[in-house]
Amino acid sequence: MDVNVSSKLKHNRAVGEALPHDSAHLHVTGRATYTDDLPEPRGLLHLAVGMSQKPHANIRAMDLTEVLATPGVVDICVAADIAGDNNYGPIVADDPVFADELVQYVGQPVFAVAATSADSARKAARKGAIDYEELEAILDPLTAVAKGSFVLPSETLVRGDPDKALENSPYRVQRQVSLGGQDQFYLEGHIAMAIPQEDGGLLIYSSTQHPDEVQSMAAHATGRAAKDIVVICRRMGGAFGGKESQAALIAIIASIMADKTSRPCKLRLDRDDDMIMTGKRHDFVIDYDAGFDDTGRILGIDFEFAARCGMSADLSGPVNDRAMFHCDNAYYLSNVRIVSHRCKTNTVSNTAFRGFGGPQGMFAIEYVIEDIARTLGKDPLEIRRRNFYGKDARNVTPYRQTVDDNIIDEIFDKLVVDSDYENRRTEIRKFNAASKVLRRGISMTPVKFGISFTNTFLNQAGALINVYKDGTVQLNHGGTEMGQGLYVKVAQVVADEFQIGIDRIRIMAADTSRVPNASATAASSGSDMNGKAAQKAAATIRARLTEFAARHFSVSEAEVNFHGGRVSAADHSLSFVELVQMAWADRVSLSATGYYKTPKINYDRSTFSGRPFFYFAYGAAVTEVVVDRLTGENRILRADILHDCGDSLNPAVDLGQIEGGYVQGVGWLTTEELWWNEAGELGTHSPSTYKIPTCSDLAPDFRVELMQSGNPENTIYRSKAVGEPPLMLCLSAFHAIRDAIAENDRSLPDLHAPATPEAILRAISGAADE
Repeated sequence: MDVNVSSKLKHNRAVGEALPHDSAHLHVTGRATYTDDLPEPRGLLHLAVGMSQKPHANIRAMDLTEVLATPGVVDICVAADIAGDNNYGPIVADDPVFADELVQYVGQPVFAVAATSADSARKAARKGAIDYEELEAILDPLTAVAKGSFVLPSETLVRGDPDKALENSPYRVQRQVSLGGQDQFYLEGHIAMAIPQEDGGLLIYSSTQHPDEVQSMAAHATGRAAKDIVVICRRMGGAFGGKESQAALIAIIASIMADKTSRPCKLRLDRDDDMIMTGKRHDFVIDYDAGFDDTGRILGIDFEFAARCGMSADLSGPVNDRAMFHCDNAYYLSNVRIVSHRCKTNTVSNTAFRGFGGPQGMFAIEYVIEDIARTLGKDPLEIRRRNFYGKDARNVTPYRQTVDDNIIDEIFDKLVVDSDYENRRTEIRKFNAASKVLRRGISMTPVKFGISFTNTFLNQAGALINVYKDGTVQLNHGGTEMGQGLYVKVAQVVADEFQIGIDRIRIMAADTSRVPNASATAASSGSDMNGKAAQKAAATIRARLTEFAARHFSVSEAEVNFHGGRVSAADHSLSFVELVQMAWADRVSLSATGYYKTPKINYDRSTFSGRPFFYFAYGAAVTEVVVDRLTGENRILRADILHDCGDSLNPAVDLGQIEGGYVQGVGWLTTEELWWNEAGELGTHSPSTYKIPTCSDLAPDFRVELMQSGNPENTIYRSKAVGEPPLMLCLSAFHAIRDAIAENDRSLPDLHAPATPEAILRAISGAADE
């Protein structure tokens, strides 16, 4: 693997250094503590969940006698045992913790069982006898659209006059394409441990991206106030959005059982139950009608998205909104209509996944670009350049945000040369002309991804910093660590503010009793918001120390400088530790909170207009593949990536995010197929049937470069978010496969995603029948 980090490390600074992940030494030695590794309190009960076996049915009767009779079982919980609200829906109260009279998907929780061991609980949970009255089940989004079944009203965004533009276009292309979902497949499954505390308190250890929401939802379900519940999460073994809203379900079940039994309770889903019970990336059916001229410029376009949301709203509203906001990707669309259906199906409620709807929107427009190029017999690179957003004109999105930080042309200019794209494309055409079985393909695709929560009020963060008498620091903030490197980045910011070594800082767990009301660690905003909040807290303490030093040494505050673990005050010099001790003795407060809210953003959802994003992150990838036309088997031969990180806080962490995002995205579009049978049962619920990428799937020639060009917006050290945007680089892999199976530059293979060998063979067969 060839790695190029295009900036020098900065002397006497932690920010910008390629430091290892703060828990790397614990990860590789097996000493990193996850929720299931915590010491188990005396009397702990292990839980399992009894799930619906039908996709849509009334519950006529339920007999749990055999469940209770199972050796080791202590108690059971059903809907009637919930003291408060039987709901964990984060936006719409339509997601019951336990189904009461109606089940709406196979895998929906109906009851929970507590036992002295996990094995006993899981065996008992399989023994529930439920009498169902089956109802008609809707199992796919197109059926939902036909029957008018939606979890939320359909939405429409229009700019210009797409109907007239389409009617007057010299060329048009229409298509319906299916885009599959994706399971988060985090290494650590869902888990929570609830421990009763004195005087009605409750302590919850939860593997969650959103401790505040777990606190709030558990309070509503158990009939408590938020002050009576503390939620703690030191780290997750992966999350990818799957633990943003749905972690609350697991924590609530543990909490309800802890209340009923007055004993600590732990619920840890096994892999099969986790995949069956919890939500995934939304799969889409995409229809489009695009009009364009003979140069490939898009004149008008009509999109219709049908998203499988599942049985409840969950986060489907904002997920589908973001899909609408990103179906432009890096292209200016003057006349556009976007219709978004949020389909209610009798399948598990789909939820957040890295990219949060953005990947689905980008997939749609990139398919359009490819079809335009093939209709005209041109290189798709030419069509992409023809439609890119401009700098001073053609620079307003369909939702009326001006794109004023556009660097996509610069990224494409550099990557075209660095990847040798044009020569390789020519050579691939020659190879394919001489090869009947093995065919190669190449594609270059861009990424423009908006950074911020589209719900404006979520763009806020808090931090708490404590400096101790020995000069060491405890760092608390509302962000959660799921392996993405947020904690080390924020620690680097604080180390720079105090000018001390990062080894002097202890990073504390996310804890609702230390930093309240925190937003989810999502929307790629973790470093932006928590970094700024922690910087402000540290700056407050540093200002107090500066004021004290100036007063103590009779100098101006401008003469007090922090550098390399020492502090100078005119001619006086002392260590940071010595200054802290002196300030403490003078009764200077060494603890401070910091608060940050993202500036400039505003958004009116009723009109789908405003500035929902603080800035955009950009990138591009060139992927080359080879496909066996007889079997559909394929592999990536080479990947070239250039990704915009602003001024990277930590190039090593950002590099890992880019590599991992690309590979995860490739899995989504090539191997990870979710399949339900006619009974509404998920058939791909384990590693034996659901194929995520492995090390052997990596391109043998994998080249990644960080483009560090700063950020025009005042983000933390002018960095840019890098959690979600790199995933969409995978679109180049899908279209490289499509390029490989095309008979010529004008053929339009009907390839659906994921591009499994079976899907590839169907596309080849369909092309042969044309």
